[in-house]
Amino acid sequence: MKKILIAAALLICMSAVAQTKPEYVYTEASELNLIGKLFEDTPNPYHRVDTCKFKGFTRGENDQVRSSAGLAVLFKTDSKSIVIKSEFGFHSNGTNTMGVALRGYDLYIKKDGEWLYAASRAANPGSDRPLDLINGMDGTMKECMLYLPMYSEMYSVQIGVEKGASIESLESPFRHRIAIFGSSFTQGISVSRSGMSYPMQFMRHTGLQILSLGCSGNCKMQPYFADVLAAADVDAMIFDAFSNPNAQMIEERLFPFIERIQKAHPDIPLIFMQTIYREGRNFNVNYDRNEQAKMDMAEKLMKEAVEKYDNVYFVVPNTGKEARETSVDGTHPSDMGYLGWARSIEKPIQKILKKYGLD
Repeated sequence: MKKILIAAALLICMSAVAQTKPEYVYTEASELNLIGKLFEDTPNPYHRVDTCKFKGFTRGENDQVRSSAGLAVLFKTDSKSIVIKSEFGFHSNGTNTMGVALRGYDLYIKKDGEWLYAASRAANPGSDRPLDLINGMDGTMKECMLYLPMYSEMYSVQIGVEKGASIESLESPFRHRIAIFGSSFTQGISVSRSGMSYPMQFMRHTGLQILSLGCSGNCKMQPYFADVLAAADVDAMIFDAFSNPNAQMIEERLFPFIERIQKAHPDIPLIFMQTIYREGRNFNVNYDRNEQAKMDMAEKLMKEAVEKYDNVYFVVPNTGKEARETSVDGTHPSDMGYLGWARSIEKPIQKILKKYGLD
């Protein structure tokens, strides 16, 4: 009898929950304000590059440029809760980055003039069940920025708000169009959520719009990537160009890479960053030697480049005061290390951009 009463009570509770669960109305994210795109005309709005138009990529690079790293949706809503329906193409299951970053969503809401973390959840590829992103809000109108998955190809992203609530596009507060091309550091490997890569932190801190083309392991100044960047409509470019190639590649490719891009963009600043120190070097003699060789080569050639070419600059980032404690896997820093990187380049890059009226 006791078991029957407990079961009946559970059924009553479940029924009450079902009755109070809100209905949702869905809007495709691309119908709102999708920012961070290097090209606006990709057939799939969540792709960063049209791989039918631009050729030469390896299979892995094709996956990466079709991923939604660095893309965010701006919208306003007075809904008390937000859910998301996702349809995935390619998605990553990497072991050195949290699934929330690889396959999930990262929500910021503006409060007192600043973007404040609100929620982050990972979607389950293949599931039709909506992802409960956030609930319990007060029902006042809020300005939202939703970062899309960092290492996944999205076919559809539908944002659900409660029936009767409003959702509309939010005008972007971010200024200019600044491309950034780089390695796994730039894509954000080892972050906990997609809004914590150093380009996204830099963007929130400065208000400058960053158009990310981070490609983990594949930023080696290849000519076909130079062609992509040459075709982009941008005001400036930043490069994490020395993290993936070895010293010999840097020596062979740097000047042709600069010249190929400058031919299309002769008047915009090209800002190259030195790679960061990797903690995996500490007790590995061969690794230490190879890493130092490419850092030395980058420093040597960039001294020549800033003299040889107009509008070319070199800045040296770091991962902050606690750099020696921020490594996740011997190569990539944690969120805190990426915060240090973002903070370290703010003043030098803003100083350069100001020369071009990009402040």
